[in-house]
Amino acid sequence: MAGRRIGVDVGGTFTDVTLALDGDLVTAKVPSTEDQSEGVMAGIEKACEEAGIDPETLSEFSHAMTVSVNALLEEDGAKTALVTTDGFRDVLEIGRQDRPSLYDLDAEKPSPLIPRRRRFEVAERATTEGIERPVDDDEVSAIAASIRDADVEAVAVSLLHAYAHPENEERVASVLREELDVPVSASHEVLAEFREYERTSTTAVDAYVRPAIDRYVSHLTDRARERGVPQPRIMQANGGITDADTVRRNAVSTVLSGPAAGVVGASAMAADGDRSAGDGDEHSGLVTFDMGGTSSDVSLVRDGEAARTTEGVINDRPIKTPMVDIETVGAGGGSIAWVDAGGALRIGPRSAGAEPGPACYGKGGTEPTVTDANLVLGYIGESTSLGGEMSLDVEAAYDVLADLADEAGMDGPQEAARGVYRVANANMTRAIRSVTVERGYDPRKFGLVAFGGAGPMHAVSIADGLDIDRVVIPRASGVLSAYGLLAADEKRDAVRTYQRSLASVDPDEVDALYDELAEELLLEVSDRERADVRYSADLRYAGQSFELTVDVDRPFDAEEAGERFAAAHESAYGYRADEPVELVNCRVTTTVPRNAPSIEYVGGEDPQTGTREAAFADGLHETPVYARERLAPGGTFEGPAVVEGDESTVVVPPNWDVRVRDDGALIAEVRE
Repeated sequence: MAGRRIGVDVGGTFTDVTLALDGDLVTAKVPSTEDQSEGVMAGIEKACEEAGIDPETLSEFSHAMTVSVNALLEEDGAKTALVTTDGFRDVLEIGRQDRPSLYDLDAEKPSPLIPRRRRFEVAERATTEGIERPVDDDEVSAIAASIRDADVEAVAVSLLHAYAHPENEERVASVLREELDVPVSASHEVLAEFREYERTSTTAVDAYVRPAIDRYVSHLTDRARERGVPQPRIMQANGGITDADTVRRNAVSTVLSGPAAGVVGASAMAADGDRSAGDGDEHSGLVTFDMGGTSSDVSLVRDGEAARTTEGVINDRPIKTPMVDIETVGAGGGSIAWVDAGGALRIGPRSAGAEPGPACYGKGGTEPTVTDANLVLGYIGESTSLGGEMSLDVEAAYDVLADLADEAGMDGPQEAARGVYRVANANMTRAIRSVTVERGYDPRKFGLVAFGGAGPMHAVSIADGLDIDRVVIPRASGVLSAYGLLAADEKRDAVRTYQRSLASVDPDEVDALYDELAEELLLEVSDRERADVRYSADLRYAGQSFELTVDVDRPFDAEEAGERFAAAHESAYGYRADEPVELVNCRVTTTVPRNAPSIEYVGGEDPQTGTREAAFADGLHETPVYARERLAPGGTFEGPAVVEGDESTVVVPPNWDVRVRDDGALIAEVRE
């Protein structure tokens, strides 16, 4: 029973489950629910029932959720107040000069998460050198009374220079926590890093989503306890697992939880037993492509590790927290196709979601989606049952695409379906270019890893357009984010701003700071003896307004750090500058490794289940259809082909060949 591990990932349309036990992998997919915990527990019950075990015998439960990102996208988070330094009340609205539409006089800025009437100022002042004016407890108590009168659900505290000297902020947060019965997020605890706007925005986001995260995690924990399931461990945006109490204290770390799990799963499975899929001489790495019900996420894996960043933007709100570097576009299986005012066919960002879902789901959907187009094109079989249990309404799919064809001036539902498929692929191609070409990488030197409920249906055609010659479709690709939860390590991050010219830093002082940060993290890890500690630094040329993160050695060597920064700058921007280098932030990451479950793949006999007519770029083809779990290890077949599984369908165009790897992954390669 020690190896019975389950991972559950909540998506916009489906909740995905993987259960690893005794070398076998059991998967399940159930519709997502408004109360996500209901779908999570239903998925656990379904997977355990299929495996013939009782949920009480599970040894581990890992989870990825969309609670925080949904609160940001739908703007239905907590009623939040902000306490800040006198004179800085409007930093959330002022933002920075580098706006997306700098010269557009009519551009509308997003409304701040915290309106001005709930932003309070406190008379205090800290500098990078120390505290010049301490806070007055009576003034903070008066602010607490005003916050109480405003019926606020959460409070963010972000004082000037609290990243360097947090004493005033610590006192403000302490008084508010004593006098208010709501969670208080303090910037020095959320992000001990300079840049006032980003630090305040990140702290505001943490406070805004924290009550929802606390309610959800508490509810899920209670449900799990009642059913005898282990307490959930939660996936963070940084690609690492942590305990539930940690995410309650640092709610902002859960943004992009599910997509991060997908990248971890793709990295673990794509390279397993086939290093040439991304880590050998032939390829520079992997592009991960996750297409779900509402969106598609792409990322890079280089040298076996997912690309990471320290900042992102969700719904126009900047968030600075360590996260897997993911580019998201609003094109998923449930994305709605429509015709704009100029007569052009568009896809998304609106989605049919789980309710009512695409028209072919038969739940009342009346607008055409990418899934409806895939059904009309023959990629999804008319008798297919999605998730193993949801039958399709074929007539409804043809009807909505016929209406789209009339509106767009196309010749019938199949031409409309071709258009939807091409436009969706074009959207996702742009996303892949943004993480490769726009960052100085040649996509032709990467392999593509496809997963998600809809990813394998589109991936090979997208690779064809990008001249990528290899696509890896891991086993259980339709629920790979859930598998990534089983493969993810425990990971924690800490950062502290330390601005100095690299030539003038005191190495002993830097080492002392690194030791302090490392000790803070090691006190919280589950296994201190097994924890790996990695040190890095944010560096920049003097005068630059951005930094690059490079690994550093211990003891700290300024000259070596500067050389690594110069090499990284040359790689990213094509040149080195003869300018002084500045140290800006010191970072520490602790990782406690967790072994991915060992999964055996046997395959079966007679994998071909029939043929059906499917549309490709060169016309209609009578296409062989294969059952995914009956493909024999080492077997090969030619495109065109459709490979059906319970959670996803693989579409192989005519000019590609496929081999079945020993672990059940499909390797699609361009025919020579």
